[in-house]
Order: sequence, then C-alpha cells, then structure tokens
Amino acid sequence: MTVELQVAQGWLTVCELSSLIPGRGVAALLPDGSQAAVFLDRAGRPYAIGNQDPFTGAQVLSRGLVGTAGGRPFVASPLLKQRFDLESGRCLDDEETTVRTYPVRTAVTS
Repeated sequence: MTVELQVAQGWLTVCELSSLIPGRGVAALLPDGSQAAVFLDRAGRPYAIGNQDPFTGAQVLSRGLVGTAGGRPFVASPLLKQRFDLESGRCLDDEETTVRTYPVRTAVTS
C-alpha cells in the first residue's frame, strides 16, 4: 500500500505505508516546491499538513511529536511547541494561525 496526497496535479504517491512509523512524521517535497509533513497515528490513519512552522518559518513540523487533545490528533512543533490539529491545520495554541492540510489516502499498489 502507498500513501498519496492530493495536490493541484492530482494524487501524488509519497511513500509506502509500511515506511511510516506511528507517531512519527516524514517530510515530502511536493511538485510546486513546497513541503508536506505526513503522519500515521497509532490507529493507522494517515494525515498530511504543511511542513513549515508558521511561527519560525522552518520546515520542521514533520519532526514534531504526535498526540491528542480533546480527542483530536495534533503535532507539536519541535521548536516552539505550538500544537497543530492534523485534521484542520488549526493551531490549538493560537486560533488565528493555521497550516495547510492535504487530503490523504492509502492506495493498493499493483
């Protein structure tokens, strides 16, 4: 199985599902030059958000810690520790700040 993100050009294969470790992220370079942070939660559900920390500008969200708050999955930035909802991209610590989210799916490879 592969993990795919929806980008402007359609579905982009990022990696094999087996390459993701639950609770850890990986960075993916997208066709437009931006980056996505791809995560697998402990239940096996994949998520993808923009990799750029909006507070520092660094491409580091893929290195953050995954957790839950109020039943919502989030990643905490490894730099300043702000938490970003993996479903909506909303910062849980500053409601005016968001990161981009990407539709993500798993697909069977032939």
